Amino acid sequence: MVDGDADCIEILTQVAAVTHALEAAALMLVDQHLRDCLQRGAATTVADEQTEQVEQALRAVERLLRT
Repeated sequence: MVDGDADCIEILTQVAAVTHALEAAALMLVDQHLRDCLQRGAATTVADEQTEQVEQALRAVERLLRT
């Protein structure tokens, strides 16, 4: 688009659309990861494993928020 002399507004619109799509994909991945962590944590009675699953879920949320 840039090399083809496309209008700047059109390029920005496309960049915004791609950004939105990537954010939506990231949210879906974090959603699934949180569900998996919570299910694994609930399935065990070992406190250390439960804590690890919660910490893993929190790290995923932290990564998402840093972007």
